[in-house]
Amino acid sequence: MRQSNGKRTMNHIAQTVPRMSIVRRMEAVRERITRAEQLYGRPAGSVELMAVSKTRPASDIHQALDAGQTAFGENYLQDALEKIDQLAETPAKWHYIGRIQSNKTRPIAENFDWVHSVDKLKLLRRLGDQRPEHLSPLNVCLQINLDQEESKGGLTGEGAAELVAKAGMFPNLRIRGLMAIPAPTPDIESQRRPFRLLRLLRDRLATTAVPLETLSMGMSADLEAAIAEGATMIRVGTAIFGPRQPAAGKQPDPT
Repeated sequence: MRQSNGKRTMNHIAQTVPRMSIVRRMEAVRERITRAEQLYGRPAGSVELMAVSKTRPASDIHQALDAGQTAFGENYLQDALEKIDQLAETPAKWHYIGRIQSNKTRPIAENFDWVHSVDKLKLLRRLGDQRPEHLSPLNVCLQINLDQEESKGGLTGEGAAELVAKAGMFPNLRIRGLMAIPAPTPDIESQRRPFRLLRLLRDRLATTAVPLETLSMGMSADLEAAIAEGATMIRVGTAIFGPRQPAAGKQPDPT
């Protein structure tokens, strides 16, 4: 019996240590958001936190859920679908933030609440056609390639304007705003410049019918700069779940 109790005690410790680590990290990120809101004159609670849970097990997401987090971002479709199934009875809201292949639009349309990486009319059309009628409209952010980096997807300002003008064609979608992932820079002033460009583009494209109220921008290293320039949703992974090991030949994940 003592041996069994000992095993239960060790299991409890094993579960408690990482749990507290994620909870503390979550609290620290929320404190950064609150300080930035205060510093830059943003209303309290105006910035939503998305926890980027790609590559993380469902057990980690459970810990974040227990800490009050509900929005989770995923890049890898098959891995995400498994977690969505495992966590179906929780209040988790799922955001697809990875590059979209045309042959993967149906499971995205059927399982996610938000998509942040739409950069083609063809993708809008497929997602709208494949969104089940019994679900609420799929929330969409248009991805903007601010730096014209060939390795990243994204629209130009003119391309985004074309898609916003066609928003009424897709009743099963709701274009909610813009998203961007600027190239990393070392100081807050240089970080703020591309976020400012995204905000100004949003202001130019927004209409009464499509107000584009969402600016999905800012990650672990630059969330303060994003909040300074009007971010309404930031995407944070590493600062919540800890560092990831990058795949061979790839840069560490910046989220």
